[in-house]
Amino acid sequence: GAVSWLDAKASFEITPTGPNQPIIKGDAIDPVKGIWKTVNDFVYTSSNKSLEEVALYTLMDLPMTSCGCFEAIMAIVPEANGLMITTREHTGMTPCGMTFSTLAGSVGGGVQSPGFMGIGKRYVVSKKFITADGGLGRIVWMPKSLKDSLHDDLVARSKELGLGEDFIDKIADESVGTTTDEILPYLEEKGHPALTMDSIL
Repeated sequence: GAVSWLDAKASFEITPTGPNQPIIKGDAIDPVKGIWKTVNDFVYTSSNKSLEEVALYTLMDLPMTSCGCFEAIMAIVPEANGLMITTREHTGMTPCGMTFSTLAGSVGGGVQSPGFMGIGKRYVVSKKFITADGGLGRIVWMPKSLKDSLHDDLVARSKELGLGEDFIDKIADESVGTTTDEILPYLEEKGHPALTMDSIL
């Protein structure tokens, strides 16, 4: 959640035997969820055989693990059929009923927690952002500070995905509310796409 691809590449070039190693993808087991045998083999060996599989494009099934140094955490909001994101800087309550620090205790430590994932902030605007779960259109809540810092990139990705330039305004933040009861009427009024997507569960 705090190391970008470029960071990992530079780390490998500096220390080829260090923690960041390139993995050849090879044949996919499930290209939609992002599961590759070579990745699973590496994860199994490198996790001291505690993890057998990881899916790179979903947080609902075999999600990526985190240590605890992530910038943000994603969590499902089943009532809105979507996801919320909170950041380390946001200390307030969130629609999943937990603060960042409480969520971090469940998500960190190298465990797979389906429905939750520690991430880097810029992952939100990646072309591979949880594509198996519906991607950017699943986000129903994030702190205003994150919306502001990613604003231009969020608008650009929303347009690329056909969500419209105004999609960012359909994402609730703490000014709308911090509970599902508070944000659901807003999402319905704005016609948020997550409400009509296939069930996230």
